[in-house]
Amino acid sequence: MTTHTAPALLPLPTPAARAITTTGAAAALAGTFLAWTYTSTFPGDLTVTGYPGGLQVLTLVSATLTLLYALSGYGIKGLRWLTPGGTHSPVRLLALGTFATTAYTVIAVIVKKDGNGNLLGLVELEPGAWISLAGALTAATASLALPSDQPLDETTTPSALTRFRNSLSAPAPSRAEALPAWAGILIIAVSFGLGLHLLTYGIDTEYAELFIGYLITLAFGFTALTRAGLIARLTALTTEHRNVTLAAALVAAFCFPFTQQNEQYALIGANILIFATVALGLNVVVGLAGLLDLGYVAFLGVGAYAAALVSGSPMSPVGVHFPFWAAVLTGAAASLIFGVLIGAPTLRLRGDYLAIVTLGFGEIFRLTVNNLNGVSGPDLTNGSQGIPSIPDLNLFGFDFGISHDIGGLTLGRSANYYLLMLLFTAVVVLVFRRSGESRIGRAWVAIREDETAATAMGINAFRLKLLAFALGAALAGLAGTVQAHVSYTVTPEQYQFAGSAPPNSAFLLAAVILGGMGTLSGPLVGAALLYLIPAKLQFMQDYQLFLFGIALILLMRFRPEGLVADRRKKLEFHETGQLDVPPDTPLTDQAAGTTKAGT
Repeated sequence: MTTHTAPALLPLPTPAARAITTTGAAAALAGTFLAWTYTSTFPGDLTVTGYPGGLQVLTLVSATLTLLYALSGYGIKGLRWLTPGGTHSPVRLLALGTFATTAYTVIAVIVKKDGNGNLLGLVELEPGAWISLAGALTAATASLALPSDQPLDETTTPSALTRFRNSLSAPAPSRAEALPAWAGILIIAVSFGLGLHLLTYGIDTEYAELFIGYLITLAFGFTALTRAGLIARLTALTTEHRNVTLAAALVAAFCFPFTQQNEQYALIGANILIFATVALGLNVVVGLAGLLDLGYVAFLGVGAYAAALVSGSPMSPVGVHFPFWAAVLTGAAASLIFGVLIGAPTLRLRGDYLAIVTLGFGEIFRLTVNNLNGVSGPDLTNGSQGIPSIPDLNLFGFDFGISHDIGGLTLGRSANYYLLMLLFTAVVVLVFRRSGESRIGRAWVAIREDETAATAMGINAFRLKLLAFALGAALAGLAGTVQAHVSYTVTPEQYQFAGSAPPNSAFLLAAVILGGMGTLSGPLVGAALLYLIPAKLQFMQDYQLFLFGIALILLMRFRPEGLVADRRKKLEFHETGQLDVPPDTPLTDQAAGTTKAGT
C-alpha cells in the first residue's frame, strides 16, 4: 500500500507555517510579562508587569515549550534531543495547549464577579492578555498547517478526527546512541524531581481556576512529550535501571511533605497514597488475574473497621487497645479471611457473573456494618455513627498526632501519616512487583488472557485466582488500618460502590483502568489524578460524576490502553503497523516478515 505524508489543513508551506508558529509562540510568551487584568479582583494578581503570576505562569511554560519545539524543527543542534520521534505533532499539540490555557484564562477573567456580583467583563483585560491570546491563536492556527509526522493512506481522505488521533499516537522513537550509566541515572533523577515539582504545584493550587488551567497545560504538555518520543525514551531508561527508578521514586515521594506548609495539602498527599495503595492492590485482582471486582472497597472497609475496633477507641464495643503492629496484622488478616470466604464459593464464576457477585458483597458489607448497631443486630460497629475518636499512633515514642521539627522543617500530623503510608506503599509496591515477576504472576497473566488455554497447560486456575483475590484483599486491609487513624473515624458511608469522591469501588476500578492495567506505576498515577481532581474542584461537586464520565469516554476513545500502558496493551488496542517490517531489518528477515504478514 502506498502511503504519503498527510496534507496540511491550511494552504501554507511548511517553512512559513513553522515561522508563523514560532512568532506566535514568542508573542504569547512576551505577553505574560505584561499586566493581564486592570484590578486584582481575579485571583493570582495578574496586574503586575514584568513578573508573571497565577495563570500567566502556565501560559509562560506552555508558550516556552512551543517555542523550543518550533525552533527544533530548524535543525538546531542543541534542540534535536527534544524530538526523537516526531517534529510537527508536538508543536501542534503544544500550540493548541497554549491557546487553550490562554483562552480559558481570558474567559475566566471576563465571567469573574466582583464584590457587588457584577461581571468583570472585557474592560478588565489589559493589553498583555490580548497580546498573549493573539499570539497563542496565531501559533495554534499556523501549527495546523504543519504536516503529520506519520504517513496516512492516500486512498482515503483523512478527516480532522483522524489527523488529531494521528497527533496523539506516539511513534517509536528513533534509535539513539546508548548513554553512559551515570547519564541515564542522572536523567531519571531529574525526571522524578520534575515530577515531584509538578505534583506539588498541582496540590498547592489555591483556587479552582488555577487548577483547571494546570490540568489543561498538563494534558497537552504530556501528550506532546509522548508524541515527541521523550516519554518512550524515559521509559526505556527506567526499564534499564529499574532499581534506580524505584529508589528515585521513593526519594521524591519522601521529599513531598517537606515541601508543604499547609496541613490540608499534606493530608491530600496522605489520602492519595492510601487511595493509590488500594488501587495497586486491586491491580493484582483486575490487572494481573483479570478478575472484575466491583466490591473491592469493602476489603478496605474490613481492614479499617478491624483496626478501629482494636485500636483503643472509647466508642469501640470491643474495648481493647492493640499496639499498632498488631492492629495492622488484625486488619490485614480480617480482609484476607473475608477475601477467602468470598472468593472460595464465587471464583468459579467468570466475567459479568463474578462482577455481580462482588458488587453484591460490597453492598452487603456496607448494609451489615450499618445494621450492627445494637438495635437491628449486635452492637459491634455503632451503625451509621461508625467508630469515632480513634487515637493517634505512638510508635517508639513518636506521636503522630503532634508536630515535629526535623532539620529545621516542621512535620505536622498529616505529614507524619503521609510518611507512614509511604512505608506501606513501598511494601505494597514490592509485593506487587515480586508477585508479578514470579511464576505465579505469569500464571495470573495467562489466566487473564485465556483461562481455558491456561487450564489446558496445567495451571490450577481456581487456586491461583483465589490467591490473587486473597492477596488483593490483604493489601486493601493493610491500607485500611492507616486510613482509620488518618480520618479519626470509620463510617459505612465511606465504603460505597459509587459516590461523589474516592475511595469507592467505581473510582478504584477507574484508577486501575485509566492508569494502565497490569502496570506498576499506572494505578498510582490514575489514583493520584482521580483523588486530586475532586479534592481541588469541590465547587463542581454536583457535576463531578458527569464530568468524570465525559473524561472517561474521551480517554477510552483516544488512549484505551491507559496513561501508562505495557506493550501487550499497546498491541491490543493499536493494531495498525504491528506487521510492518522495521526499515533496518535485513532483506532475508524482510522476506520472512512479509510472508508472515501475508499469512
